Amino acid sequence: MTQEGIVLTEAQMMALERKKEQREAHGEIETEHPGYLGSQDTYYVGNIKGVGRIYQQTFIDTYSRVAFAKLYTSKHAITSADILNDCVIPFFEQHQIPLLRVLTDRGTEYNGKPEHHEYELYLQLEEIEHSKTQVRHPQSNGICERLHRTMKDEFYSVAFRKKMYDNLELLQQDLDSWLQFYNNERTHSGRYCYGKTPMQTFLESLPLAKEKLIQYPESA
Repeated sequence: MTQEGIVLTEAQMMALERKKEQREAHGEIETEHPGYLGSQDTYYVGNIKGVGRIYQQTFIDTYSRVAFAKLYTSKHAITSADILNDCVIPFFEQHQIPLLRVLTDRGTEYNGKPEHHEYELYLQLEEIEHSKTQVRHPQSNGICERLHRTMKDEFYSVAFRKKMYDNLELLQQDLDSWLQFYNNERTHSGRYCYGKTPMQTFLESLPLAKEKLIQYPESA
């Protein structure tokens, strides 16, 4: 890699990459374009009579802040992989850019030996790098945590006051409607959003993502 006449050795490149991962592990997110880094986390929604415990898998593109969420009655590696396979990867494929890396905590639903862990195996098959937050640093995945607070205040608190849910599908439908609003209508104060909506930021930044991938195809 050459930048302004400076040539970095492979060892220097590896050291820079390790330093970047350490900063991310402490919550200092570096993101260059849509698809560069996604953040994924598990959110406990609550216990609904007749349904049981409900967990939400959350994914957010750290550049544009486009968000995805899917509800489950358990938190396992297979459900963590399912939201990527069902929602996230098809979205990036539709817009013709790859998802390069995902940041998660060290929960068992995200970490394990790939040969025995559906989530780790899925990331390998899709050639997605996996970064993990620092041990005992609950603030590390701050982007997801801030989204969870927003969802609690703006969606769940309102939805549970207005309606009695007796199945997961109905709650998912209402969650999908709120996410449609969040991604396409609600303006965001994120670093690269400049008061635009997440989806507007994503679409306007697609040329940047494709330009970066042309410059550094080995990252794709």
